[in-house]
Amino acid sequence: MSSERGGFATAIALLSLWRMTARRAAVAALLIVVIAAVILLAMGRNPICTCGTVELWVGGRDSPKTSQMLADWYSTSHIVHGLLFYAALWLVARRWPVEWRFLAALLIEASWEIIENTPMVIDRYRHATAALGYNGDSVLNSVSDIAMMAVTMASASALVPRSETKERSIFTVFRGKRRR
Repeated sequence: MSSERGGFATAIALLSLWRMTARRAAVAALLIVVIAAVILLAMGRNPICTCGTVELWVGGRDSPKTSQMLADWYSTSHIVHGLLFYAALWLVARRWPVEWRFLAALLIEASWEIIENTPMVIDRYRHATAALGYNGDSVLNSVSDIAMMAVTMASASALVPRSETKERSIFTVFRGKRRR
């Protein structure tokens, strides 16, 4: 048990060796999203809906445009992911800088989007749910889902009272400034 703790403590110490500035976090976040999009394209996912249009919202759950546009009914689950990731990482990695927690959540969400669009998972959705014509997400929808999680996690970070957490808001990444 003590060797496991030592390994975890070493990992935490390694995180502190490389100072994560807001700019580095923004660049790393952008790289994670771009790499996820490139992987999805390499997997043969469509960049946008095969209908050739881009819409902000698709209201029908059973529409062929669901999971193809910027937002749909399933986008709310990615908003919930942002809240859950913030809470879970605050509980298990409270000592990590907020930027590292944000990047960890972003990496988990991007990984989920890639896994969700594998043929095995797509076939499982088709057989186990009512999504009979489901062909997977467009890359646009996947990137939008990742962004929804990121914005929600950033919002959760900003809404927690600073006097309790004493951490900088991840919104500094989006504004390009640092709070002191």
